[in-house]
Amino acid sequence: MHLSHVCLTKPVLHGYFRSSCSWRVRIAFALKGIEYDQVPVNLIKDGGQQLTEHYKTLNPMQQVPAVEIDGITLSQSLAVIQYIDETRPGFRLLPADPQKRAQVRMISDLIASGIQPLQNLYVIQKIGAEKMQWAQHFINRGFQALEPILKQTAGDYCVGDEISMADICLVPQVYNAERFKVDVGLYPTIRRLNETLLQIEAFKASHPSCQPDTPADLRA
Repeated sequence: MHLSHVCLTKPVLHGYFRSSCSWRVRIAFALKGIEYDQVPVNLIKDGGQQLTEHYKTLNPMQQVPAVEIDGITLSQSLAVIQYIDETRPGFRLLPADPQKRAQVRMISDLIASGIQPLQNLYVIQKIGAEKMQWAQHFINRGFQALEPILKQTAGDYCVGDEISMADICLVPQVYNAERFKVDVGLYPTIRRLNETLLQIEAFKASHPSCQPDTPADLRA
């Protein structure tokens, strides 16, 4: 595949250490062996740095991540993951087999569209005092659907025995589930896959506990 000279410039990830969507992109970059720069966007400080006019020019939704890559800016994590998979050699993030690729996309969308948005920071702030119960309800609802799907599709990883975009989505969502005190033990397939994936270097290096903007009290 021909790549323009702009690919020689390192991508820039504008993200937040604990953002699920930012973590997905960090995992993907690590799996593909892509060097990149990080520009922290603190979602709490100063009322939320993602709400500034400057950041709005990068991501009109005023969310993280925003990724500057190859002369364009992409602002949805699954779009970033699929773009780098289509434009960079090496480790495949989506399987070649059409059925497995569809399963990977199904699982990724279930998490990225059906679970995570209902307990992201913006929504939780609007919910207020009931935020813990709200998050637990929607994470459990999503996991109750995800668990039987993964029982059918999983081998060593979410779909068969190769790491994919589905795994990239799963691990940050389990991290969020644990933050909101969801009993992940109720979902043995999800728990097994998460434990396996957290032993892999790309998932460890991209973990929220060891990012440039991780607060000192949350560092591993």
